[in-house]
Order: sequence, then structure tokens, then C-alpha cells
Amino acid sequence: MLNPEQLKRYADVLLWGLQTARSRRFKKGDIILIRYHAAALALAEILHRRILTMGLHPVMRLSLTPTMEKDFYSLADSRQLVFHPPGDKELYRHLNGSVFLLAPESITHLSGVDPHKIGRQSVSFKPFRDIMDQRDAAGLFGWTLCMLPTEELAKHAQLSLAEYTHLVVKACWLHRRDPVRQWDRIFKNAQEVKKWLNAMSVARLHVESDKTDLLITPGEKRRWIGISGHNIPSFEVFLSPDWRGTKGTYYSNLPSYRSGNLVSDVRLNFERGKAITVKAVKGEQFVRQQLRMDSGADKLGEFSLTDKRFSKIDHFMANTLYDENFGGKYGNCHVALGSAYADTYDGPPAKLTKALKKALGFNDSALHWDLVNTEKKRVVAHLTSGQHITIYENGQFIY
Repeated sequence: MLNPEQLKRYADVLLWGLQTARSRRFKKGDIILIRYHAAALALAEILHRRILTMGLHPVMRLSLTPTMEKDFYSLADSRQLVFHPPGDKELYRHLNGSVFLLAPESITHLSGVDPHKIGRQSVSFKPFRDIMDQRDAAGLFGWTLCMLPTEELAKHAQLSLAEYTHLVVKACWLHRRDPVRQWDRIFKNAQEVKKWLNAMSVARLHVESDKTDLLITPGEKRRWIGISGHNIPSFEVFLSPDWRGTKGTYYSNLPSYRSGNLVSDVRLNFERGKAITVKAVKGEQFVRQQLRMDSGADKLGEFSLTDKRFSKIDHFMANTLYDENFGGKYGNCHVALGSAYADTYDGPPAKLTKALKKALGFNDSALHWDLVNTEKKRVVAHLTSGQHITIYENGQFIY
């Protein structure tokens, strides 16, 4: 596990992320929700102390243990499955920040649970996510999250705990005396990339690798965002496309754990924006069930690219937070099935109504599932002027 000095540096980085992710500065009296797994207690205690000294109000929530979570999905009836305690909605309507400390003791304990029950519970929480999105758009809320190394994660990544911990330390710059300085540098470099991408008028993007041949339509009123403090670590630059313009084949060669299920080598074929065929070497039936979660689950909510010069992650980590930021030899692209990000709208957030989201092709779903491709690839932007520009090749942006 991380030593005391590394935990303090992690807290520094998380507070940087929390403040960077919010467009307005925090003020005394703001409410910060800290959710954490039991194995993250030491970091939660540091954050609790730091947030108090900032004059903010920490609200601490310990996550369910694997046994509790399995019991919940196994035993809960239809009412219990969608129950939310009185006061939760009021809390979310007043939250100014949220930090989630992931340190899972198990990532497979839900493998035998009916995915429909997990999906139903996820759908029931969507109104709370909508509240947070609305407050985020208004500059009243910011969030970030991180992951701490555990024996379970190391085992599924086929690493020792010491090896896994070393990769976490390296990815988050916790071996540096001042990791925040490194994150400031990455943030600045990413700003240049986003400025370059957002200056283009792109009709569609063509993604080609050995097993992927996919057309993405960015859509109207879109902007590239990323490396904003929301995730620690995060090295991706992404947008939420107009789902209706997705066409072709996408292949995810990096395995993915979701709700206790391992899937690998997922191949999706899109027509008119929908995934019409699904193949997977492992977990194919689970993928199909996820895509039936709701009406938006079989459509794209995100397209993302990671520059290998930013990311030091070069090994499968059995956790989406790290795997979606894979650097390695060729960087990565990934798509997310399900919900879109409203903050990729290039306009005043208050004007992005539900009706406008639908008109612009922003996907809406309780699902958001990142599937990662680390193959050698080329991404070509087809501009509205008719010009074609290669924007990404051999794992890095060409700018």
C-alpha cells in the first residue's frame, strides 16, 4: 500500500483535481461528499482533516462491503432495489463537491448477480446524477475520484501488490515531491491540444486500426474536453458525439471488468448510430444485457483519445479509471456506450435543455461503459471544408 508521504501527496492531488474541476472557487461552508471503500480509510482521514481546515463541511460515506453489496442485489425486492433514504435528494441538491476513493476488496463478487437488477438500481440513481450534472454546469459543483492499490486489483492485473502500487505511484506522480506541479504541466499541455482540436470544423472522424474501422460524427455545438481534474489520473481528451452518426466496427482489445463480470475482445458493429451486432471472446451475453439496460445503452456517449506522452500507464490495471487512460506504445482510443457528457456542449450550459440535448444527438442513458482499444491506429478528421487531417497516429496527437 501507499506510505504516509504518498498518501499526503495523493490528498494534495485530489484537492487540486476537485478545485480544478469546478469553474467557481470553493467558499467556506460548502459541502463536500467523501465516499470511500474501507481500504481507503487512511486517505479518507487525511482528506477529512484537510477539508475541515479549509472551512468546508465534509460528509463521510463508507461504501458497502463486497458481502453487503452482494446481499443487496441477491435479497432486495423490487422496492428495496430502487429505495433511496429520505434526505439523499436534498443532500445532492446542496452538494458543492464530491470525492470518491476507490479501493475495492473484490471486483468479481457480483458476477453471479442478475445484471437486470444491477441495471435497475443504476437507473434509479440517474436523477441524482442529473442533479449533479446541473449543478456542475452552473459552476456550483465539482467532483473527482481516485483509486488505491489493493490485493484484489493486483491479482486480476496479474501483478504483485508492490508492482501494482508502483504503477499507481508513477501514474499519479506520487514519487515526486510536488506532484501538483506535474499535474499543472499536463493540464497546460492538454489545453493546447484541446484548443487545436476545437479550432477545427469537423464533419466526421475516421478511426482505423487492425480491427477497427469506425466513423464518428462529432455533431453540432461540440467541444473537446479532458484532463480537467475530474479523474485522478486522467490523460484523455474526449467529446460526446452525435450518436446518430456512428457507423462501422469498433474493437476493444483491452479487457474490462464491470459489475463483477470480465469481458474481453469486444467487437461492436454500428448502423445508424446503434450497436446492431455484438461479439466478445468472453462475456458476450453480459455485454448484450448491458446494451439492453435502457433505450440509450446501445449508443455512443463518448469518444476519447489518450496521448502516450501524457500517460505513464503501460499495463492492464483491471480498473476502468486506469485502463481508459492507457498510454503504452500506441496510446489508446475508447468509446463509451451510454450517457453523454453535457459539458462537451459548446455553448452556455444553462441553454442545454433536455429537448436540445435530444435534438443535437447527445445520448442519454443510465449506462456509461468505456471500452478501450490500444492497437496502433490512425484518426483522420474530415473537415467541413473537404480537407482531411490526420489528428492522431502512433499513440499521439499530430499538432
